Amino acid sequence: MKAVKVQGAVMTARTPNTALAALFEESGWSRGQLIRAVARVGAEVGIPFQYDESAVPHWLAGSLPRKPVRPLVLEALARRLGRPISAYAAGFAPSPEPSGGAPDTVAGLADLGSADMDPSRRSVLGAGVFSAAAVIPGWPDVRDRLEKVQVDPHTRIGRPEVAAITAMTEHISDLDDKFGGRMARPMAAAFLVNTIVSALRATASDDVKNALRSAAADHCYLTGYMAMDERKDGLAQQYYTKALELAGAAGDHLTYCTTLRGMSVQAVDLGHGPLAVRLADAAAAASPQAGPRMVAFLAGQQAHAAAQDGDRVDALLRIKEAERAMDKAESGAKAFGSYDPSALNYHVGQVRYELGDVAGAIESLELADRLREPAYRRTRVRYNAMLAERKLAIGRLEEACVDWNRVLDDYPHVQSGRCDDRVRAMLSALRPHLANTHAREVFDRGRPMLRVT
Repeated sequence: MKAVKVQGAVMTARTPNTALAALFEESGWSRGQLIRAVARVGAEVGIPFQYDESAVPHWLAGSLPRKPVRPLVLEALARRLGRPISAYAAGFAPSPEPSGGAPDTVAGLADLGSADMDPSRRSVLGAGVFSAAAVIPGWPDVRDRLEKVQVDPHTRIGRPEVAAITAMTEHISDLDDKFGGRMARPMAAAFLVNTIVSALRATASDDVKNALRSAAADHCYLTGYMAMDERKDGLAQQYYTKALELAGAAGDHLTYCTTLRGMSVQAVDLGHGPLAVRLADAAAAASPQAGPRMVAFLAGQQAHAAAQDGDRVDALLRIKEAERAMDKAESGAKAFGSYDPSALNYHVGQVRYELGDVAGAIESLELADRLREPAYRRTRVRYNAMLAERKLAIGRLEEACVDWNRVLDDYPHVQSGRCDDRVRAMLSALRPHLANTHAREVFDRGRPMLRVT
């Protein structure tokens, strides 16, 4: 900027932001469309956005948006253009962010977990923006990314320490299934910082190091899933990316594919169909010699993502592939967590719903509920609420109320942002039907239960 004199006063003349102008022109948006897109991103993460379209010419003339708003503008443009947009690329920073070479995975993991543990920083961390244009490392690129770290020559770990980390992750996963992510994630973050990061910096054989990286990747994936359950979607994405880095460094195809699939689930949940398809397809492509249950696990998500993206043909092909694979899988196998006939029927229901068959979707969700293991209480709350919503949509109010009562039986036992969302949606859906006795009873029962978050 340069100083100029106007009527005896000195004021600043801003340099036009040609970088932002080029991106804006490339987007093809009007001023109002840009503002609305930025506001949508802000709503996702709870950042107030008070600009109107008159702000756009000021930005193009060189005025900077408020600091909390800048990442929202970058993300809105990234989603529109299909690639990450840096602050420098948009004219919001004077120079490119320093690359610093390959990322230090362990140091980044320590920083992420420490911030997640600190109550004073957690709200800021949780407000991170989920990026639909995030750079996701590919398998060939990620194999050598784990940085060499400072080693304590007096500490050496072996298989027992790896087994202990795996057991702790499984224990936290069980708590998450029963009680929700809000209950279990603080424990997961503390264990990550206090135990896993220290172990990654210790001396070990190459085999043990890879087993440890794999166990750490599993733990990051679980922590990311719990962050997603709390509606901390930007934070979840950070944990998932760390899981990919660790799994790639360990040569662990299974965790790498599982994490990509989890990221596709998150994208579907947020309505980013094209990204969900890319992630689900990448997960399937990265899985060598997959057994039948793994094929079903991946193809079911591919089907759901394709259906949401409007690709009827691929959705039906993928769901048939998942059904054939599940028929081949051993019925008693417990591989890949909770993916079982109940989970497959959930995916069948989602495909049916996205393709317009609401009655068929209800049938599949009811079968999924009958097949579901009792331990998955959080899943039961979310999917039974979904079942009730779909019954109400086709006029089956009293049946919906039966399902919502089952939701309210389980809801007090879970601490989950996504479950809170479903109860909030229930109250909204029932409000026009309060003249009905059953609807009034469920509404009156549910309203005092809803947590203020």
